[in-house]
Amino acid sequence: MKPPRNNRPGSGPSRPPSDRGPFRAGGPNRTSGPGGKPRGEQRSGHGGETGYRDQKPRQGGFQPRPARSAQTRDGQPRDAQPRDGQPRDGQPRDGQSRDGQPRDGQPREGQHREAPRVALNQIEQPRGAQPHRSHAGPQRHHQEAPRHVPEAPKGTVWLYGRHAIAAALANPARRLRRLLLTEEAEAEISQSIRPPWALTPERVDRARLDHLLGRDVVHQGAALLADPLSPPSLQSVLEKTGAIIVLDQVTDPRNVGAIMRSAAAFGAAAVITQDRNAPEETGALAKAASGALETIPLLRAVNIARTIIALKAANVWCIGLDAAGTPLSGPAFADRRVALVLGAEGEGLRRLTRETCDEIAGLTIKGAVESLNVSAAAAVALYELSRR
Repeated sequence: MKPPRNNRPGSGPSRPPSDRGPFRAGGPNRTSGPGGKPRGEQRSGHGGETGYRDQKPRQGGFQPRPARSAQTRDGQPRDAQPRDGQPRDGQPRDGQSRDGQPRDGQPREGQHREAPRVALNQIEQPRGAQPHRSHAGPQRHHQEAPRHVPEAPKGTVWLYGRHAIAAALANPARRLRRLLLTEEAEAEISQSIRPPWALTPERVDRARLDHLLGRDVVHQGAALLADPLSPPSLQSVLEKTGAIIVLDQVTDPRNVGAIMRSAAAFGAAAVITQDRNAPEETGALAKAASGALETIPLLRAVNIARTIIALKAANVWCIGLDAAGTPLSGPAFADRRVALVLGAEGEGLRRLTRETCDEIAGLTIKGAVESLNVSAAAAVALYELSRR
């Protein structure tokens, strides 16, 4: 029988099998064979030749660590402390003063130390851990819920308010989709517009409308899903009579709706807003207009200054409303068609808009109030122009 290949003569020192693990102190001497004889003295059965060489430990191989002494160099045990109870470095132990007495607030040896009380909400959860859920049901938080924004299909808008919906039902240019009414709202709208209508209403309760439009919306029990109105051209507006209102970056939909309501009350021809910095046709705007959205054309202009230039080319006298201007007098414009230009509340007219107007006029205000809301100022100015 041949010896293993790695233990043949001239093959180098042998290695222990991998399943025996590293050499450990105190174990059997693996360099000895049966009977305690060195492996180098064993003979193989092939002509008396040596089957194994004398094994020597490899240089740099694993060496066992010497056992750690339980005593220090001075002969004392390692864990032993001096009899005075002080550590070797002379510092007092934790919880003791230098005289060996416990510090203030620290329990004496053998006493139980009470753990500090920590609120449950102060316990830090481990990273990635799920918070504990109570079986008592969800807790109520005293935080204001975010306002619900009415969602409508693309290209449509939810209108609400009894006057706004009654005017929309009477407008043949308005394309209607769905009509949701409570019993009370249907009875009131039927008094102003006799049924049958172009759309059959769906009977709902207020809770459903609150969920659809939001609890902060004053819908008066009526909601209408419809398409936005197509704005007319500026040329069609110039063919009508009446003043024209131009709004320079008025962004509040309620202000725009209130101005449209005043425009309808004083016989204005149209309201022109900027295309970008102006509100879209929404339910809030329609409710503030109280039906005027269906009767007063609402135009959107890309550039207000160019629109004013186009109005001036059509013989329309453009008046910019500002507190620094001369008092507005309606009889002074008896023989002219007027366009009233109003700026955003607070900022007023922009520089280019102001310079493009024919003149700047203001309102006579008496008292401690320096200015008016833009919708209130528009109503006063339209009333003054109606006196001519």
